Amino acid sequence: MEIRAEKTSDKENIAALTYCAFENHPHHEPGAKPTEHLIVDKLRKANMLALSLVCEDENNIIGHIAFSPIWINGEQSTWYGLGPLSVTPERQGEGIGSALIRFGLSQLKTQGIEGVVLLGEPQYYARFGFKSQPNLTLAGVPAEYFMAKAFTNTIPTGEVSYHSAFFES
Repeated sequence: MEIRAEKTSDKENIAALTYCAFENHPHHEPGAKPTEHLIVDKLRKANMLALSLVCEDENNIIGHIAFSPIWINGEQSTWYGLGPLSVTPERQGEGIGSALIRFGLSQLKTQGIEGVVLLGEPQYYARFGFKSQPNLTLAGVPAEYFMAKAFTNTIPTGEVSYHSAFFES
């Protein structure tokens, strides 16, 4: 298993993997088709895919993680958003997602990024040091599902917004 930066030739494989990973996801409306693969593509086209990593075995890409800039109170910050994170369904539960998260966070920390936010399952992401921060919010999202991890001792205060790629259909 190797984790590396995405290459241009990976785009189609990342899209297919992400689609499959989110197909029939429990947080989607029943029968809804995944759109997470479109988010990654739109971030890439807008030059807002700050860090895009793949995990591959000897044959295929089996995991992908994306990080993109976020805004706090309408101003660009030195924080990034994690997501989407995708692992091929038949390889979920093998630690691939965990390895991608740890590798990605270590890369961002060395680049001077101050912290990362995400929208996700608290039970899963707490193991990486993510937790709900009462002063850092995402509109319309229950506080327990919006989490942050600071690389410094400072957590900003305000409302987070993501790039429009997360909301366009």
